[in-house]
Amino acid sequence: MELQLRRSDLDADPLRQFERWFAEAGEAVPVPQAMAVATATREGRPSVRMVLLKAADERGLVFFTHYSSRKGAELAASPWAALLFHWAPLGRQVRVEGGVAPVPEAESDAYFATRPLGAQLGALASPQSEPIAGRAELERRVAAVERELGGSAPARPRTWGGYRLVPESWEFWQHRDDRLHDRFRYERAGGGWTIARLAP
Repeated sequence: MELQLRRSDLDADPLRQFERWFAEAGEAVPVPQAMAVATATREGRPSVRMVLLKAADERGLVFFTHYSSRKGAELAASPWAALLFHWAPLGRQVRVEGGVAPVPEAESDAYFATRPLGAQLGALASPQSEPIAGRAELERRVAAVERELGGSAPARPRTWGGYRLVPESWEFWQHRDDRLHDRFRYERAGGGWTIARLAP
């Protein structure tokens, strides 16, 4: 049966609507939290990459990375981003746009402590987005970090942590076979949200 999206289907709160769709995506796709993050330089040159959503609540949507990475540098220069979730088996997309800021250090520390050891070591060893000579160099860096730690638990590097995007707009997109897709955009209006249907 073809899915559809009607105005009457939508929650007045886009976060609640997202949570509903995210739960349904969890039944249909292996990694529903995968999302594209688009950033841009101060001059407006864009770049995009896939990351994982780690939290979504009334404060915004959170992902983690190196502050010294390309996206970190772009967010420092232009603290705005766009997110895109694409759940192909359901024919659904969710777009989110808004301002971005680092999460508090305690929040980054708490999440870092939950990561597998290999991911912690990688965060310490990798100069993300910088050129390296080869895989062997990366492996040497990881081995050096392991020796330095001597079995101690790694602490979060100061150059790694979370970002929170605070939504200014959301768009929910439902595929239709006739290409007359159902699209609805939420935009902030005072303390609430306006909802408009968009042409496909």
